[in-house]
Amino acid sequence: MLANSTAEPGPIGSFSKDVHLPATFLTELLGLIHDELPAWRDRPERKSETSETVLTSQLCAHMNSVTRRSPGWDILQFRTEEPDEEAKGRKVDLVPAPADATIWVEGRRYVDFDPLLPIECKRLPTPSKNGRDEREYVFSKSSTTGGIQRFKLGYHGAAHTLGGMIGYIQQDTCGSWNERVKEWIQQLVESGEEGWSNADILNLENDDAANRVAMLHSEHSRKPGMPHISLKHLWIQLP
Repeated sequence: MLANSTAEPGPIGSFSKDVHLPATFLTELLGLIHDELPAWRDRPERKSETSETVLTSQLCAHMNSVTRRSPGWDILQFRTEEPDEEAKGRKVDLVPAPADATIWVEGRRYVDFDPLLPIECKRLPTPSKNGRDEREYVFSKSSTTGGIQRFKLGYHGAAHTLGGMIGYIQQDTCGSWNERVKEWIQQLVESGEEGWSNADILNLENDDAANRVAMLHSEHSRKPGMPHISLKHLWIQLP
């Protein structure tokens, strides 16, 4: 029985690894997620879903399985609906974090309580019910639910200079959504919406028509006193 043991207790809750990683690690991590999106979508065990919350939960489970069996990535875990580090009342859709390790990136220390970077997930198109703004991937006029908008305002990722966005494309193609998102940002600029400029437009890095995925990137200014944030956009066409 444990109560009768006289042995000195060993360390509890200590990490088994102290890992120092290059500055490119977080970008490579987003690349891993991008590369896994087709495998996640096409898994025969995955139930077909349209809900953003369910899709993100499925992706989280898939990524946890992938990293657990992948040397070099097995120091990671993924979690959903995590409180933002600065805006405590807001939740981030998906975050990678250390697992059984202390990770150092550019002199910053991360343990299992610390998100390595914030990832926002959005459906394309935005569901039309309840008067939601169709531009919600970028901006919402009636609320602060816009994906890029939240990063620009510091409501997501204020403690970070790199973030991610996943687009679950449920109609049309990655190419057509790239054009539509560009138009929305241009319209915000032309209408004089505060804080928006042509510098916010997304830039296409890769459009893989065979696997029906795309990667884009964008750079965004934030409110005074906050550094710019870079976003990687990972889009996948769903059945």
